[in-house]
Amino acid sequence: MADRQTLTTDFLPIEGSPPVEWVIDDDLVPYEVAQKEMDERVAAIAEGTAAERVWLLEHPPLYTAGTSADPIDLISKDRFPVFETGRGGQYTYHGPGQRVAYVMLDLKRRKQDVRAFVAALEQWLIDTLWQHHVRGERREDRVGVWVKRPQKGEGVEDKIAAIGIRLRKWVTFHGISLNVDPDLEHFSGIVPCGIQKHGVTSLVDMGLPLSLPEVDIILRAQFEEIFGPTTTIGPSGLVRAPETSSE
Repeated sequence: MADRQTLTTDFLPIEGSPPVEWVIDDDLVPYEVAQKEMDERVAAIAEGTAAERVWLLEHPPLYTAGTSADPIDLISKDRFPVFETGRGGQYTYHGPGQRVAYVMLDLKRRKQDVRAFVAALEQWLIDTLWQHHVRGERREDRVGVWVKRPQKGEGVEDKIAAIGIRLRKWVTFHGISLNVDPDLEHFSGIVPCGIQKHGVTSLVDMGLPLSLPEVDIILRAQFEEIFGPTTTIGPSGLVRAPETSSE
């Protein structure tokens, strides 16, 4: 089996496909709201009644558990809410200052290859980081994007971006998270992605005082190189507290 480094990461759509909707929410989106919106959008894309979408947002501080999560890796059980999710991977943290991008694409109109799709998401992040003069790298034994930290010691690497996806009827959802300026101490409540011997970092931690809007511009340009044209859609309008029962 070919490693991800050699996979073709061209995921342009078939000719005549409409552009991907590009949506940015500026307020914190509750995780339950995001899950519900993704479920509804993925179903509509699969039915052919909605366009593909990339949804950029931030969450309030929380932990999510992927399908491979080991409970022993949840160190601080009561620190932040923990959400079970159907995406691949283990435990991860989401919070303010982290750019989450939920990627809802129809691979039937692109390429029905899950491994290549993961490699394409990694390449998107690597290309984005390189535009900021950061060399991100992939590793065959761990999904995500990593940066070498020689100032911390020989062989030390930190994770700067995570990837976790799920497919339904060949439509993707969940996606990527890029650490721009989150509170890195919040990662101490979990073993991120089940990997103990490496740390986490962010663009600001690496000495790059960038804002989310600045990073978003580069993310969009590099996305279009791999996945094709996008079109701007206003905020989702779904930024609200989860509904509670009145009983």
